[in-house]
Amino acid sequence: MKKPSVLAIAIVLSASSLVIPTVSAGEAEIQEVMVSASLVPIAANKSANAITVIDSEQLRNRAALSVSDLLRDVPGLAVSRSGVQGSQTQIRARGAEANHLLVLIDGVEANDPSQSDELNWGVLAADDIERIEVIRGPQSSMRGSDAMAGVVNIITRSASAPFSAAAFTEVGSFSTKRSGFNLGAKKDNFDIRLGVSDTQTEGENISRTGDEKDGYENTSINLKAGLQLSDELRISVAARHSDGMNEFDADNDFDGFIEDQDAVSEFRNSTMRLQGDYSSADGRWQHKLMVAQSNNDNEAFADGTLGNVTASTKDQIQYIGSLFWNNGAHRLSFLAEREEEDYKQRGPLNWGLDPNQDRERDTDSFALELRTDISDDLSFAASGRYDDNSEFDSASTFRVEAIYQLNDGLRLRSAYGTAVKNPTFTERFGFYTNFIGNPNLEPEESSSWELGMDKQMGELSLSATLFDTELESEIDGFVYDPATFAYTSGNKEGKSQRQGVEFTASVNMSDNLVINAAYTYTDSVEADGAGGYKDEIRRARHTGSLNLAWQAMDNLQINTNAQYSGSQTDTYFPPWPTPSQTVTMDDYRLININANYSASDKLDIYLRLDNLLDDDYEEVFGYQTLGFGASLGLRFSL
Repeated sequence: MKKPSVLAIAIVLSASSLVIPTVSAGEAEIQEVMVSASLVPIAANKSANAITVIDSEQLRNRAALSVSDLLRDVPGLAVSRSGVQGSQTQIRARGAEANHLLVLIDGVEANDPSQSDELNWGVLAADDIERIEVIRGPQSSMRGSDAMAGVVNIITRSASAPFSAAAFTEVGSFSTKRSGFNLGAKKDNFDIRLGVSDTQTEGENISRTGDEKDGYENTSINLKAGLQLSDELRISVAARHSDGMNEFDADNDFDGFIEDQDAVSEFRNSTMRLQGDYSSADGRWQHKLMVAQSNNDNEAFADGTLGNVTASTKDQIQYIGSLFWNNGAHRLSFLAEREEEDYKQRGPLNWGLDPNQDRERDTDSFALELRTDISDDLSFAASGRYDDNSEFDSASTFRVEAIYQLNDGLRLRSAYGTAVKNPTFTERFGFYTNFIGNPNLEPEESSSWELGMDKQMGELSLSATLFDTELESEIDGFVYDPATFAYTSGNKEGKSQRQGVEFTASVNMSDNLVINAAYTYTDSVEADGAGGYKDEIRRARHTGSLNLAWQAMDNLQINTNAQYSGSQTDTYFPPWPTPSQTVTMDDYRLININANYSASDKLDIYLRLDNLLDDDYEEVFGYQTLGFGASLGLRFSL
């Protein structure tokens, strides 16, 4: 297949950029301070990355159940949920794989090594979150293996008042009940906040046939505290834990379609860290020392019988030291990091293979980052990282970027970087059903470039980013072995290509109405083995969103959100011996409405209407999604 020129597409789309949808107001606030676009916090106008921020006001107005629902609006991201709330959910950035996106929760790496180095977005509740930053593009030169395509940095809430207490409750369609509370205190040099939330829903049937409902339960606890020991030194702790269950269906008769099953997956996920931050009195030196751990436990039950069990622990010690000079115009940062990962799998014998195993891998890493303002208008940055992994050859990655402020209303940015993604425990050693691991896999490697422009014209903000990535040694997790009738993983021959363009726009129509929109074109293809290319699955070429935030009255805010996802392909596995087939899933449109009414200073009432048009669609072939749903909630604060 002849690949279209992404440059030609970008030119065509640029001509109509004024009518192309974009994302959130945070995208246009290029002066906003970021946390995760560098080794230390930087202003967004000093970063060449394409960045989207979902702030506390947007989180409150949307009142979403899960973080993945909010990320559907972000340009460059593709969300695939296998069914209903709580179901397995994957997010792909710029056409990359789901495990190429690093997720940080209060600075702690939350990707699960026992689940292919992915985060299960389906069970990450949106409660007690202050801010979400999405940084698109390779970040391996600072963040390591899992950051091949980008980083999502989730920052939870901290106490900001001498005393605060609040509670909320919500009921909705599909017998959904949601409630929670939080307590906070801040006095002198100490602050602490505790938040607890619980979600329960009966859900709907995710298989195409039958009427058995697939429910979901999730209890989340978030704790954050800090102590300012002196003007120079602060100690802080952060911990987040969630546990619950989600019911699911499976293809037990191997006809290629799931059917009703009495199947349940129980999960327990946690992240925690202790951190010290020191800044010298003259501001020239900054030091950060963090000790962190993430834990994940997953147990699957069928007809009440325990089946596969996976668990992982990731321990991390990280030091970052920074030197500033010339009044902060130049900065050099050094990172030293030790990461230890443990993986466990338990289960019954499958295909004559024993799945019970314990594995581990360790990585020692060092990185340097230089950021400098060459002039008032031109900034430059370079970073490089060296990873010494116990299982693979050492790897080196780098990134360079430049930002030029052409005038008060126009900023140009460019970046080039390399990245690496190590094979997962599952790809190398996972034995389940008819999948056999391949311990001889090589790491994936990529090189990427991007060009961007940010334009401010009065109340209108426009942004465009052109990106291109070349991936070598892509890991294929569905290599069929006719001798054993089983599947395994293998590195593909040839190169995979991911290229596209992202457009965003934000306009303040009046003091009471803000319109945000986003559009992404993504061309993600892999070698087809015959000298051509074929589309990667679950990655629509065209996606877009439109969001209208209307302050109808002083105490009434109405948010209307429209989402579009173009047609995309997936893989269908018919009964043996018929080989797997590629199928096409139709495009779909979703409209969601949120209304927030402040009845008093202490009481808010909110209404959420999801999938208003009751659109029938699939994001994973054979898995039904939720139709129209309505929820009514109350928030009360002291």
